[in-house]
Amino acid sequence: MVKILFYDTKEYDKELFEEYNKNYGYEIKYLETKLNSETAPLATGYDAVCIFVNDIADKETLEILKNCGVKLLVLRCAGFNNVDIKNCPEGLKVVRVPRYSPYAVAEHAVALLLNVDRKIYKAYQRTKKYNFTLNGLLGFDIHGKTVGVIGTGKIGKVFIQIMKGFGTEVIAYDVYKDEKAAEELGFKYVELDELYRRSDIISLHCPLTEENTNMINKESMDKMKKGVVIINTSRGKLISTEDLIEELGKEKIGGIGLDVYDEEEEFFLNDMSNSYYRNAGLSILLSMPNVVITSHQAFFTKEALNKIGEVSMENIKSFFETGECENFVN
Repeated sequence: MVKILFYDTKEYDKELFEEYNKNYGYEIKYLETKLNSETAPLATGYDAVCIFVNDIADKETLEILKNCGVKLLVLRCAGFNNVDIKNCPEGLKVVRVPRYSPYAVAEHAVALLLNVDRKIYKAYQRTKKYNFTLNGLLGFDIHGKTVGVIGTGKIGKVFIQIMKGFGTEVIAYDVYKDEKAAEELGFKYVELDELYRRSDIISLHCPLTEENTNMINKESMDKMKKGVVIINTSRGKLISTEDLIEELGKEKIGGIGLDVYDEEEEFFLNDMSNSYYRNAGLSILLSMPNVVITSHQAFFTKEALNKIGEVSMENIKSFFETGECENFVN
């Protein structure tokens, strides 16, 4: 029987995989602790380890897993920037869920945009107190604006479709251009500098790489329009927090919606309300009136969770039955 150890498990993870496991019969143990070099030895005796976005699978951790007898590292997510693929030891395979619901993430990006623009949360807090004034709630029409989309994979293309429905002009940047999609959806590829210069709204839908780490920084923000709105539902390290706070303070950035943060590992997806431990940059951003932050929940829909459960279990089955899997990362 295949034995699987889950790290960074929430109650909804356990409910989801227990339901799917009825069709597979694997032996599963769930841990709340995250994977890192200190917790990796807990995987001794397990055939597979299943992790999420904030687990750390660096070179040392991967070596420990391999020495513990683990043959498969299962990512129950699409991104794999938290795994040191280049230094993954021979005999340890990594699989992921390459797509679960691009609609979930794209729709959440739009929700963040509307919240930032139309001050939905601020208005909600006021009306709960029977304050129905409009001072400070002024927004702008999205219709007619220029939207810059960085990353035109499945999520980026769904976001573009939604933005076209708002009546916007969409320009995009991607290392790998999909000219067919550009023609069908009615957007145009441009260079990054032009996207920064022309966009009223910029939304990030690209994976994190060595090349694009902190791509939104002081230099790139200096090229943007005053009052630009930035949305990030991809990875926190795409944006330099220090530079972002500085530009927000200057009112160069009109607003920002974040579902990710560059140092989110110890905070996002966890209840820190009774803890005195705080992150300085995150605390400053949370205090700003033109910032909306959610806790890495863009993926969190029923449809997406079911796809994650289904594909993860099929990845495990395929590997241990055939030694092959269409969703190998390495």
